[in-house]
Amino acid sequence: MYKQGIAGLLALQLSFCLLPNTGNGQVLSIGEAIRTGQTNYGTIKAKSGIVKASEASAAQARKDYLPNLNFSLQQDFGTINGQNGPLYGMGLAVASSGLPLPDQNWNSAFGALYLTNVNWDFYAFGRAREKIRVAETAISRDQNDLDQELFQHGVRVAGAYLNLLAAQRLIRSWENNLERATAIKNVVAAKSKNGLVPGVDSSFANAEISNAKISLTQAHDQEQELSARLAQLMGITEQEFALDSAFVKAIPDISSDPSKINNHPLLQYYSSRIAFSDQQVKYFHTLGLPTLSMFGVFQGRGAGFSASYATNQHAYTQNYLEGIKPVRANYLIGVGATWNVTNILRIKQQVTSQKFISQAYKEEYDMIDNQLKNQLILSDNKIRNAISNFTEAPIQVQSASDAYLQKSVLYKNGLSNIVDITQALYLLNRAETSRDVAFINVWQAFLLKAAASGDLSAFANQ
Repeated sequence: MYKQGIAGLLALQLSFCLLPNTGNGQVLSIGEAIRTGQTNYGTIKAKSGIVKASEASAAQARKDYLPNLNFSLQQDFGTINGQNGPLYGMGLAVASSGLPLPDQNWNSAFGALYLTNVNWDFYAFGRAREKIRVAETAISRDQNDLDQELFQHGVRVAGAYLNLLAAQRLIRSWENNLERATAIKNVVAAKSKNGLVPGVDSSFANAEISNAKISLTQAHDQEQELSARLAQLMGITEQEFALDSAFVKAIPDISSDPSKINNHPLLQYYSSRIAFSDQQVKYFHTLGLPTLSMFGVFQGRGAGFSASYATNQHAYTQNYLEGIKPVRANYLIGVGATWNVTNILRIKQQVTSQKFISQAYKEEYDMIDNQLKNQLILSDNKIRNAISNFTEAPIQVQSASDAYLQKSVLYKNGLSNIVDITQALYLLNRAETSRDVAFINVWQAFLLKAAASGDLSAFANQ
């Protein structure tokens, strides 16, 4: 599960094909989109609940050190025939306390036992302390897991936001393309009506309009998919979005880009997994050591059988109140030690197993660290390439626009053919779409670096 999330973060790529702006409501900023997604998304809510559960488990671990205090009460009715002989306490036996008599009898009376017991494992060579520390490192691990999920989801929302914005900008280019194709058709229709151009020019013009309409429809379809994707990541119902156009008017301040990964949320999470496993090793070590206990018992007992019952089997009463009234009391206090010596052999293997798990976590940490460092290098290359394309895009648009204008004038004056003007139309449309995407690509590359460095604020604060 975690590896899938990591792959989604580290495989963040520049998305260049996208589409339309149909929202007329309040402008949704990228920061607001990220905050909404981090608040509403189901996975984040689930991991927030896991953190709370870990906090409750840590509170329980602290209370496990408290003494055990038990109260017991029982009232019985039965016989007290006793017999000499050895027994082993395997359960499912009664505790009737009568002398062995020569013959069986069925004399019955009421009896009662009232018991208070205190037991406290006051020293176990740090077992309680290490158990508490395990619970506390579990909180740290789960909190870091939540933090890395918040970070990754912020990156996903930001990427979806930029993709949708690029899609909305591209629709405008396809709408302009359709307008130009329609204008060409009108010119061709007028010239064809007057016999100035062959009829095949009208077919070319009609085909170009159909192609422009299909492309525009495909652009709308793509925009609707990206809008649904953004709504899903934000945890809201699908809707039309009016996005911040600042991303297509300026590029980010690259000089302030993040370049360190030491505090990356992913690395923090994987580091906390190692710490949790290492703490479990320390706790397991204590399970093979002795336990020192203090205990105390106070007991009250009542019986319907008289003290002379051993010599007079008629010395008993079946009166309920007489039987349950406590007439004897005992107390006991003491200190004891228990040590299952063979636990040492069992715990040794458990410790060995946990050490291997810690080593596996360290290998995963090193792998993620290497991936992030390589991702930083890749993001620098992406930024340079995106800026290079951003610089060339206006030159391409201007040249294509001049060429289209020239071909239009030549065609209107009968000095060019329909193939030349449609080719110029295609080049101008390609240049405009490249320009629309060039801005977004720089932001996408910057987001890629923010994702690799673990500092999304450097992106969101631009």
